[in-house]
Amino acid sequence: MSSYDENVPVLIVGGGYAGLATSLFLAHHGVRSLLVDRHAGVAVQGRARGINPRTMEIYRPLGIEERIKEAGRPFDADSGVVRCESLSSEWNWIMMQDSPRALPELTAGEFGMADQSTVEPILAETARAAGAEIRHYTQCVSVEQDADGVTAVIEDRTTGRQRTVRAQYVVACDGYRGGIRESVGITRSGRGVIRSYVSFVIKADLSDLIEKTALFWIIGGGSVAGGFVTHAVPNQWGVALTYDPAVESPEDYTTERCVKAAQGLIGRDVPVEVVDKAAWEEAVSVADRYRSGRVFLAGDAAHVWPPAGALGANSAVQDAHNLAWKLAAVVKGQAGDALLDSYEDERRAVAVELADLTVRSQESRFGPTPQEDPLEPTLCILAQRYRSSAMIGAEHTGVIGETVDQQAKPGTRAPHLWLDHEGRRIGVHDLFHDAFTLITGPSGDEWKRAAEAAAERTAVPVRSYRVGPASAGTELVDVEATWATRYRLGHGGAVLVRPDGYVAWRCEELPADPAAALADALGQVLGTAV
Repeated sequence: MSSYDENVPVLIVGGGYAGLATSLFLAHHGVRSLLVDRHAGVAVQGRARGINPRTMEIYRPLGIEERIKEAGRPFDADSGVVRCESLSSEWNWIMMQDSPRALPELTAGEFGMADQSTVEPILAETARAAGAEIRHYTQCVSVEQDADGVTAVIEDRTTGRQRTVRAQYVVACDGYRGGIRESVGITRSGRGVIRSYVSFVIKADLSDLIEKTALFWIIGGGSVAGGFVTHAVPNQWGVALTYDPAVESPEDYTTERCVKAAQGLIGRDVPVEVVDKAAWEEAVSVADRYRSGRVFLAGDAAHVWPPAGALGANSAVQDAHNLAWKLAAVVKGQAGDALLDSYEDERRAVAVELADLTVRSQESRFGPTPQEDPLEPTLCILAQRYRSSAMIGAEHTGVIGETVDQQAKPGTRAPHLWLDHEGRRIGVHDLFHDAFTLITGPSGDEWKRAAEAAAERTAVPVRSYRVGPASAGTELVDVEATWATRYRLGHGGAVLVRPDGYVAWRCEELPADPAAALADALGQVLGTAV
């Protein structure tokens, strides 16, 4: 008889972007999870603005892209960055144009303007509908692991009642200040805390003052300095103020003080109502490991950096996407434990690179030479490259490519294609979400049979598609005739793409036994090869 109150394959601690995305992706893969979060509900603060094309590419096959786009409609007019002494003074536009929202040559995903307060409810609702369990106002008190699993104590913050949960794995998404990382002995490196912030949401009618909305206002030189942003709710605004923790604390920022500070940033004594208040820290650090036994770190628990380029929250979702399919494969008995090591190998290298780039970008944007910003958004978003045991034959050396790879090489994101599938126009990444995908040319009938045989032999789901012109009678019609140049396969070759859209293996020509070759490749990638 079990001595635990609950048993679950995966326990997720923390209900921000990383935690909710992990919950959603695991549910999509058919793996049960329990998420606990100490807060009363999803975010109210409108931080983490911007869903980049890669993240939207991930959301598309889950059917939530349009909802997230709609959630960003209130911000559609926002663009550029302003410096000023107050909103009532002269504005100096230091960034007038932003990256294009659509990159149809590179991806079907389009940049969305939604923020954390509008996206988190969508993720939570979709995850629950898919079978995930999410409990707010519930905190994780302790985590202890052994060779067979993890025992956690969770506490209902309303009643104080504690329960023990037994899980095969724990994903710690409990943020920069979360305690799980330290409890399992993982250190981190980096500059640490750069600035401490109090942020609050205000209600104020500024319609006669703000004719054009910016992505961000950097305000300084007047009676108070800080940041100012739009909010999804009409006549609500986000305010961020720095404070020195050596001499004060967030509790010193009373409602009256926040009202006065907001009026100082605005430059007028307009009526202001404080709707919500929170404290946070801008820091730079990356965990030295992303895994300790059966415990994994994701999102801010694994890495933090300045908000330049909106790369923090998007990276949290992409961490979750990378880890979820691997956890699902192991939980289902389709993969060996070694597959889980590839999560750190792949995502930590990206985090180290982005931490450096965002620090230099932030220094440039807030310094005297904003035009020298080193961050190239398209490359940081779409040119991330992996090297690990979960792909075969990756030859690149840099973590972020000098261009977006448009060749199907192992370790790179599969090149974008516009396709017609059963009369519907899709992007090729719409196919990659819950199974391995084998893509071949018009003459790939033997590969299709091989995929069926390999799936039966390995118990790993593999979908297969032939790509070609409409006249070839393939399952996928190459709408813009880019298949041949982007995938560059010889006669009878094939490309194997992982559930996260990264190329795992390519075979240039049809081998003597394609089913055996494919099964062997799957075994190497999943860590089950003998």
